[in-house]
Amino acid sequence: MSRFWSELAAGLTPYVPGEQPRGTGLVKLNTNENPYPPAPGVLEALAAVSTDQLRRYPDPQSTQLREALAQREGLLPEQVFIGNGSDEVLAHTFAGLLKHGAPLLFPDVTYSFYPVWAAMYTVDCRPIPLREDFSIDVDDYAAGQGAVLLPNPNAPTGVLLPLAEIRRLLEANPDAVVVIDEAYVDFGGESAVRLVPEYDNLLVVQTTSKARSLAGLRVGMAYGHVDLIEALVRVKDSFNSYPLDSVAQQAALASVQDEAWFRRCCDQVIATRERSAARLAEMGFDVLPSAANFLFARHPQHAAKDLFTALRERKIIVRYFDKPRISEYLRISVGTDAEMDAFCTALEDIL
Repeated sequence: MSRFWSELAAGLTPYVPGEQPRGTGLVKLNTNENPYPPAPGVLEALAAVSTDQLRRYPDPQSTQLREALAQREGLLPEQVFIGNGSDEVLAHTFAGLLKHGAPLLFPDVTYSFYPVWAAMYTVDCRPIPLREDFSIDVDDYAAGQGAVLLPNPNAPTGVLLPLAEIRRLLEANPDAVVVIDEAYVDFGGESAVRLVPEYDNLLVVQTTSKARSLAGLRVGMAYGHVDLIEALVRVKDSFNSYPLDSVAQQAALASVQDEAWFRRCCDQVIATRERSAARLAEMGFDVLPSAANFLFARHPQHAAKDLFTALRERKIIVRYFDKPRISEYLRISVGTDAEMDAFCTALEDIL
């Protein structure tokens, strides 16, 4: 620890992202990236970037992109917030909406960045245990508590909470902010954005990193009541008034304008996921029902860490979490059919 560190820096335990290896010839199934390219219009937008766009500051409000997203979702532009990836949007949410008298509630097995942000912004939090089958019981997030943060589908489990349960959660917590993190919702879930006009305490956070294949550009968004969005804007403009560069804005806009490509890629990932889940089950794996672009699975007779190591020796990388309750599971991103076949064949060889 450096003697120049602040007390805050010294006390943080940073989030550890998935490995981004530099080697070639790897089957990379560890960071939930989309195996398919973004919409063709994205590359056209990138090629059309002018020198003027690069030398001038970008639109600080991402106006065109916000308008396109608002139109897609049947909302007003004032109900849409744009940030530098959904991680930044969520960080602003912690700072602007989640720090109250009662503890913030989120699942005990979930996106591991949540407790990091809670520490960063000194937000008191209380993890709520998932059920034995790793599903969320909304009754555990009862009224009278603090704000609620749920990923849906959950990560790293992939388990989906039906929209009716989200509505029930909102009805039970009219005086608390409810944030639904929908990074993976396009792979089998029903978005809670449709509930935004009904509930002034609902914020829905999404990303272009997964379903739209734009993880390298970092574009995230939030939908909510204008008062919630204004809180995020106030935090943004006190931190970085230009979070999204001109190139990212134009590329994301092109992606949003090609709905057919977006849907086709999602459908392909879903089909590959279901085929791969069935093959894992045939090998004796217990596979959680997934509505995301990854699978969460364990083998009763083989330690997850050993499988992780054996796969890596065969140049196949998946994600292993050495954490309570999930240390016997592997998280496997859904790749192309060829990549998943290589993964399953390697597993058959290992077993």
